[in-house]
Amino acid sequence: MNREELKMMFLQMDCSNVPERKQIIVDKCTNPYWPNHAKVEILYDGPEGYRSFSTHQENPLEYAKNRKEYKSGEYELIIKE
Repeated sequence: MNREELKMMFLQMDCSNVPERKQIIVDKCTNPYWPNHAKVEILYDGPEGYRSFSTHQENPLEYAKNRKEYKSGEYELIIKE
C-alpha cells in the first residue's frame, strides 16, 4: 500500500463503536521549587473524536473538582504520584 491508500483507509474507518474514555488525570509535580503544584489533564476519547486539555495548577485537586467535567459525574479522576 502506498501513503495515499493508507490515508484514505484511515479516513474511512468506522469510529462509532469506539468505547468512550473520559478521564481527569492529576500528575503531581516532584519539583521542590513548586510544592503543591501538579499537571491536570482532561481527556475525552470516543465516537465524537479525541479531545485533550492540560494545565499546570497550584491547587490541582480543587481545580479538578471545580471543573464542569468532574461535576457531571461522567469523568474518572486519576491521581498519579
